[in-house]
Amino acid sequence: MEVVARGVGVAEPAAAAAGEHAAKRRRVTAETAPAGTRRAGGGVARRGRRRRVQADADAAAVQRLFQACRDVFRGPGTVPRPEEVQLLRAMLDRMKPEDVGLSSDLKFFRARDAAQGTPTITHTTIYKCPNFSMVILFLPRNAVIPLHNHPGMTVFSKLLLGSMHIKSYDWVDPDSDPSLTSRSSQVDDQLRLAKLVVDDVFTAPCDTSVLYPTTGGNMHRFTAIAPCAILDILGPPYSIEEDRDCTYYTDIPYTQHSTADGTGHLNNVEQDQGCLAWLKEIDMPRELKMCSVHYGGPPISDK
Repeated sequence: MEVVARGVGVAEPAAAAAGEHAAKRRRVTAETAPAGTRRAGGGVARRGRRRRVQADADAAAVQRLFQACRDVFRGPGTVPRPEEVQLLRAMLDRMKPEDVGLSSDLKFFRARDAAQGTPTITHTTIYKCPNFSMVILFLPRNAVIPLHNHPGMTVFSKLLLGSMHIKSYDWVDPDSDPSLTSRSSQVDDQLRLAKLVVDDVFTAPCDTSVLYPTTGGNMHRFTAIAPCAILDILGPPYSIEEDRDCTYYTDIPYTQHSTADGTGHLNNVEQDQGCLAWLKEIDMPRELKMCSVHYGGPPISDK
């Protein structure tokens, strides 16, 4: 029993001594270690602080954009002044995917193969009020938003990620009632003459595009070449109640219809036939599949 007792009595001080010695070794190691390798916990803390600072910066960017939109868009029937357009365009040009909680590392943007069948287009609303809306569109590879209009609207589009083809038109006679349009710009009750504005491929990062009620390519079609994210600012937003519903079109080559007068001579408008097309109003394409998801990026405050 005494041996056991002595053993226990000897073991405890030995363990304490060993613990004290180990503690000394740790102190020496910490004091003599290179500065970059000491206090790993502090490094983690610093990285955490950097992440918080970056998150605050991202939130600030979308908050500043919201505040600028609130000042610029004054409601239906108004168009931002040139200096206001320049302000918003410059802000959007600086916007990064991270500013709205996106990253090129997300699985959606790394997909290399096109989805089977008709791709579904997803959209999320950052903010919406009677004067403007802020939305993000997500287009998988090969997804198409058909040719459509933006009645009485000014729209800023910023391609945040991906690559897409844009084709857009404006009416040749934008101020005319289609039912009263002259023969030079309308051959029947269903076709109306439009001029090509854009027909090109855009890859992020690229400049912000702007369309207006009657110029800038008010009717456009998006086709995703690679998975895309597009930040759209619409002022005012679509509204069935206020007669700003979305109308879809199909474009028909200009040469398929003649506007020759009774003597067989061509009208002056035909001199630019390479940039012209007939647009025909259609129902919303049945193959168009869209769904809405909750916005999960940096929040904004409207106070």
